[in-house]
Amino acid sequence: MLLRSLSRIQLPLYILASILFGIKTYVVYRFMFNISIENVMQELILFINPFASAFLFFAISVWFKNRRQMKFLRYGTLIGTLILYFNLVFYRNFTDFITIPVLFQGSNAADLGSSALALIHLSDLLLFLDVAIIWILSKRYDGSVSVNYNKRNRAIVLSASILFLLGNYVLAEIERPQLLQRTFDREYLVKNIGLFNYHIYDVALHSKSKAQRVLADGNEMPDIQSYVDENATSKEESELFGIAKNKNVIFISLESVQSFVINNTVNGEEVTPFMNDLIEESYYFENFYHQTEQGKTSDHEFLIDNSMYPLPRGAVFFTHGQNEFNATPEILKEHGYYSSVFHANNKSFWNRDVMYENLGYDQFYEESAYEINEENSIGWGLKDKSFFEQSVKYLQSLPEPYYSRFITLTNHYPFELSEEDASIDQYNSNSRTLNQYFPTVRYTDEALEQFFEQLKESGEYENSIFVILGDHYGISDFHNKAMSMYLDKEKITAYDHVQLQRVPFFIHIPGQEGRVISDVAGQIDVKPTLLRLLGIENEDDITFGTDLFAANNKDFIALRDGSFISEDYVYSKDQCFDRESGELIYAKTTGVEDDAENACQPIKEKVDKELSYSDQIIYGDLFRFYKFNAND
Repeated sequence: MLLRSLSRIQLPLYILASILFGIKTYVVYRFMFNISIENVMQELILFINPFASAFLFFAISVWFKNRRQMKFLRYGTLIGTLILYFNLVFYRNFTDFITIPVLFQGSNAADLGSSALALIHLSDLLLFLDVAIIWILSKRYDGSVSVNYNKRNRAIVLSASILFLLGNYVLAEIERPQLLQRTFDREYLVKNIGLFNYHIYDVALHSKSKAQRVLADGNEMPDIQSYVDENATSKEESELFGIAKNKNVIFISLESVQSFVINNTVNGEEVTPFMNDLIEESYYFENFYHQTEQGKTSDHEFLIDNSMYPLPRGAVFFTHGQNEFNATPEILKEHGYYSSVFHANNKSFWNRDVMYENLGYDQFYEESAYEINEENSIGWGLKDKSFFEQSVKYLQSLPEPYYSRFITLTNHYPFELSEEDASIDQYNSNSRTLNQYFPTVRYTDEALEQFFEQLKESGEYENSIFVILGDHYGISDFHNKAMSMYLDKEKITAYDHVQLQRVPFFIHIPGQEGRVISDVAGQIDVKPTLLRLLGIENEDDITFGTDLFAANNKDFIALRDGSFISEDYVYSKDQCFDRESGELIYAKTTGVEDDAENACQPIKEKVDKELSYSDQIIYGDLFRFYKFNAND
């Protein structure tokens, strides 16, 4: 009945397709993506942009004859819906939008398993309702819903669609000047120009980044070297320089563990009792931030081994795995270290088998090195307790000194755990993800405690230094409502979101007393800090981090989206907050407050420059023009 009524209205099908697709897209933007709306203008732009994109795309159909016109509308609606839906599924996990480099990481999809299934909802079928309507109308009523315009009218239709799109862009520029320069903030782009125009722009950016390597000639390096010398790397030696000289390094990356669980409880139970106790015997950085982007765990690995920033789009491990780097394993090899990675996952996931070799690792103990069965695996694979237990024998066989990294798996989205492995109850909120998060974090904490005991029994503990940190967030801002409930906050602000990017960071040296360190720090600082603890001073190295135990360090930590944390301020999404109180002291939408704005602006300029320099090195593969020498 509905379809028959639509056919009698004599509405051209391309207009109906544009209206239905625009409405659907706006609903997804407004109610399924977690896009922040700060004023009426932003709401208007968000409403307009899906219709502007849809009218331009479907207006192309008027240039075809009847049969091809209907075919274009059918498949155009289907393809557009699939693009929208794939972005929605991706967003549910990463709170981000798909980029071209991410598509090249499609080989990872085969390993997602239950993680991908958890992101698909039965109600998603409603997003394909307009596809069904257009499909049936184009098949059954093609004569009454097609158009047969002359060339002049076709040009008018297309011109009107282009003007509509340009009007959308003008409004967006008024609301957010220099919008297309904010390539690091995909939410801004989608909110203002729409998802589909964002994808077109992303294609252009990808082409530009590919051209950068061809055009690079190494002349960029002196400016970068000068910036690093003046603003990043501290030349002062700390009192801990060389304290772990020639010791083994056992590096443990804790999957998705965030700092909000440390020294915290759920249902009256400690979430991480072992790590809480470990703080007393370690150097523990309570204001340590992950700095990953779309590459997640692989970005974390890139940061800690290279002290450079990951890319704003895609993962360096995939897009630039053949570049020249000067990574920690390569430097340590010059000082007699044997390096290895332990991770019970597919060796090609995140292109690790290629990237590890390029970074200088000697051995990769991946999935095939472990006995994995139904009893000892769940979710993404081998449970952490079995992973550590099976790894000890390999660790004992390594030549010393060694640099060995371990990457856990159990505390990975969707945070599945069997009842017999769960030693604390789930949280009770509207977010299944957050509810399940606490038992899996506790399981990882128990596995870490067990690993320490096994290392002591095997004799590997005493002559080692331990570096333990969370790799990236586990709970995205898609679950802000539940997180605000757990943290007893009215809502999660931009300030709170940045603070939730803190991850635990321990440096544990057996026999050394520890202390809690409140200085702002990040994953970019791990490489120079570790090398200096081992007594290695690499003066010609180019790193954007600093030795955290040295004085006069850099005064900010930059996140990949352009946010930053300094001693006094937290900056995110054009808002400047007091770091201690969380009080908003400047925002673009609250009016002009020059003094407050200037407080964040000088650091923001440094952040943008530093991120740009790091990107130049990677996109241009600039280290191929640079000579490194490892020095004692």
